Amino acid sequence: MRTIPILCLAATLWLAGCASTAPDSTSPEQTPATATRTAAGEHKAVQPTGAMQPLAAARAGSQAVAHLEPPADLWERIRRGFAMPNLESDLVRDREQWYATRPDYMLRMTERSRKYLFHIVEELERRNMPTELALLPFIESAFNPQAVSSAKAAGMWQFMPATGKYFELKQNVFRDDRRDVLESTRAALDYLQKLYGMFGDWHLALAAYNWGEGSVGRALSKNQRAGLGLSYPELNMPMETRFYVPKLQAVKNIIAQPEAFNAKLPLIENHPYFQTVDITRDIDVALAARLAEIKLEDFKALNPSLHRPVILAAGTPQILLPWDNAAIFQRNLEAHSSHRLASWTAWVAPTTMKAAEAARRVGMDEDELRSINNIPPRMMIKAGSTLLVPRSDRADADVAEHVADNGQLAFTPEVVLRRTVVRARRGESLAALAGRYGVSAASVAGWNKLGASAALKKGQTLVMYLPAPAGRAAARSRVAGKPAAAAPSAAKPARRSAGVPTRKTRR
Repeated sequence: MRTIPILCLAATLWLAGCASTAPDSTSPEQTPATATRTAAGEHKAVQPTGAMQPLAAARAGSQAVAHLEPPADLWERIRRGFAMPNLESDLVRDREQWYATRPDYMLRMTERSRKYLFHIVEELERRNMPTELALLPFIESAFNPQAVSSAKAAGMWQFMPATGKYFELKQNVFRDDRRDVLESTRAALDYLQKLYGMFGDWHLALAAYNWGEGSVGRALSKNQRAGLGLSYPELNMPMETRFYVPKLQAVKNIIAQPEAFNAKLPLIENHPYFQTVDITRDIDVALAARLAEIKLEDFKALNPSLHRPVILAAGTPQILLPWDNAAIFQRNLEAHSSHRLASWTAWVAPTTMKAAEAARRVGMDEDELRSINNIPPRMMIKAGSTLLVPRSDRADADVAEHVADNGQLAFTPEVVLRRTVVRARRGESLAALAGRYGVSAASVAGWNKLGASAALKKGQTLVMYLPAPAGRAAARSRVAGKPAAAAPSAAKPARRSAGVPTRKTRR
């Protein structure tokens, strides 16, 4: 009987020794994650693996004491994970003053972050990265996943289109993963790990995230050649990048000691805000929100990557819902399963055509087709473009995966032909005259009711239908006795379409 207490004591001591799972020579600041190179030379993050090792009694005294209770709220959890060296400078104090004198702005940002912060902190801790990085979307986008900068960077983490594609963020007519909560966070942390692996310094990694790794690399090389320092404050960089890390440091300082700045942080509880729910059938966005029993704007805030009023299951196999609403959605979806879930589908244009022709083919009003697909005036839909159109009562198949994943919408300027009268030159054949104006001989023959081999006389007038600018040039050349091709300056540049979207600010 005495062996039982002894065994219990041994088990207790062994479990107490599991407080550390990493070698004592590492820290979050030193090793954010292991990085390897692929065959193509690209950096790829590798997460720690292997069994946990018990902490030896001899080493216990030198280790930091683990917290036995979870943090009271998410802000405290973030504070416990701070691992980047602090930056001390006048720019930091300047940004502290800027944020501290705008309490409404700070409160609006922090309130907006409550939907996303827990997931970001979880990912940072899983990768053993500093939790200061969870505050970076405050600087990038004020935690607005719909933010678009003047340079066309989009989402909470502000990915440029090309950088987003490099990190496998889908961008098509139905979705833009630069705005997706899960995918953009994954890509941003992948990128930050890659940059830290390149520069070995979090401040330089952040500078590269804002300015570009090539720019930071060149600035470091320039300082090295000149015998200057290689730290973040010592580099010559644009003003935006010079303020970038001080902004993050200022927000970090306010989060660390809100009372010192008279700042009010909303309570964000230390548990998940949302969970993922699988989607197996195409479903309208409005219907998904209604089945989840949440407001449409709240649904869009958790699923900001969706471009259109329908979710295509083949391209978006899961959605995010508030934690308590996921089960409600599943229950209501099962009750609604006998009804149609999607009122929209995808249609691929077989040829280049006007919007009016596309609307006629799919049975839509032209204005509605233009509105739902953002088709600018005086633009034609290019062949192969994917448009959103009403789903007919007869259609029961969901949109195919290759369309849902790769659908793109492209336009070409609408060509307006005008009736123009031209004159033949001495000895000019029908084919030569047609070639002079860039049209086919068969078209010229048809317009003038002539045979394909008809002989032309000098000065003979013929009717031609040419694009509007070329038509005006041809008319002027007829008066001047010169071909249109000899007077290119006569053609006016095409007028910019009024339907081109304007650039939005980052906030």
